[in-house]
Amino acid sequence: MLGVLYACMGLIFLPFFALAGVAGAFAQQAQQVQNAPGPPAALIAAMMFGFGIFMPIIYGVMGFVFGVIMAAIYNLIAHWIGGIEVEVE
Repeated sequence: MLGVLYACMGLIFLPFFALAGVAGAFAQQAQQVQNAPGPPAALIAAMMFGFGIFMPIIYGVMGFVFGVIMAAIYNLIAHWIGGIEVEVE
């Protein structure tokens, strides 16, 4: 469940990441006008778009992995100090 939540967060952050990639491509284009060496702006924009496509997948996987780690740490600490006890009738 945590992996899916983080994947949804990745989808929410995706437009901002894409906007930053486009802004970076335009900044690179402005530097190339001044004869500064560097990769073409289209390559930078394509790389940012590619990273943006994989961002929700990476967020989901990393959210799952760190959720498992945090659950293990919680269970270890709860074993030592007693944790939270909930009674439901």
